[in-house]
Amino acid sequence: MINESRTMMALTGNDAVAAAMGQINPDVVAAYPITPQTELMHKFADYVYDGRVKTEFVLVESEHSAMSASVGASAAGARVMTATSANGLALMWEILYIAASTRCPLVMAVVNRALSGPINIHCDHSDSMGARDSGWIQLHSETSQEAYDNVVQAVRIAEHADVKLPVMVCLDGFILSHTLEPVEVLADKAVQDFVGEHKPVHNLLDLKHAKTFGPLDFHDYYFEHKVPQILAMQRAHEVIRQVGEEYSKISGREFHLAEAYRTDDAERIVIALGSTTGTAKQVVDNLREKGEKVGMVKIRMFRPFPHEELRSILSGAGAVGVLDRSASFGAMGGPVMLETKAALYGESTVPMKDYIYGLGGRDITEAHIESVFEELKDLASSGRSSDDVGLLGVRE
Repeated sequence: MINESRTMMALTGNDAVAAAMGQINPDVVAAYPITPQTELMHKFADYVYDGRVKTEFVLVESEHSAMSASVGASAAGARVMTATSANGLALMWEILYIAASTRCPLVMAVVNRALSGPINIHCDHSDSMGARDSGWIQLHSETSQEAYDNVVQAVRIAEHADVKLPVMVCLDGFILSHTLEPVEVLADKAVQDFVGEHKPVHNLLDLKHAKTFGPLDFHDYYFEHKVPQILAMQRAHEVIRQVGEEYSKISGREFHLAEAYRTDDAERIVIALGSTTGTAKQVVDNLREKGEKVGMVKIRMFRPFPHEELRSILSGAGAVGVLDRSASFGAMGGPVMLETKAALYGESTVPMKDYIYGLGGRDITEAHIESVFEELKDLASSGRSSDDVGLLGVRE
């Protein structure tokens, strides 16, 4: 592993996440292979085999078992991490809710991939968006560097006394997971000092102070036991901001819940998350050179949703386009659009339109995003939002 100083390395997104996990040195990792996450755990398995970590690496028979083993190990007081993709995340569904409601501070990398069917192994966000109400915090990554940084921060966020919730770190399948990028890796000691020692509040193995985990809970107390979970997610908003500021001091990189890019005087703004935000920034730069007042917003923290930040950033916009890499069937737009509308309701009347793109790994190009900015001119002139959902890159 890395020793005394920051080191620039050429890493895929999978390798970057594995490197962060290796430096964190969790007590337990339970894993099951699924494309495009498999290479992540292959790399971490190398660390285990070479003795670079002291992790108990548990090979299970399914993703449902991986999350079940993770919950059990976390309840027993261990620092636990895992990873999955797409159908694997769907197979974990039942246990995702149990992990969150049992307040297990797990960290899981989700390498975003389209859900079947038809069977598809490429990127969209239908997997993590389907799990958006499971009680997990969600951080989305623009680059392999950010995936590395998010994983390190996720441990501190999950284990914070005001949170104690699981965290999902999302990175786009193949686009990030299998592409080499320059990644600055911190020194082992810097990461270990940052995450600190894991100090579980409750321990299933503490026989002197016996606890009940995952009890049967009827209408008499179920509601009351959900309220602390709701409050913890609300508190997580500030904790994520604070952890990002602290991590900036050792990394030299800034971390925003919602990052505004050239929005100060922007008349038209596009909102996106994941690797697409890098393409959108390039389009903004290109159009700015032509004198067009455009900007974009990258949502890094999707759960809890950064409603306050978006209200502030979008307050002066003439029109907003939202890019969704997943569909909410039967709804008036995709998940990011629905959340953004809810955040602005009663606060702003800025015209908005949603655009579904990139399903099943379909490329999104600069031309696609330029077309969004062009359409937003008409939207700004009309002063009214569009109920129509745009479909970017669909063959005619």
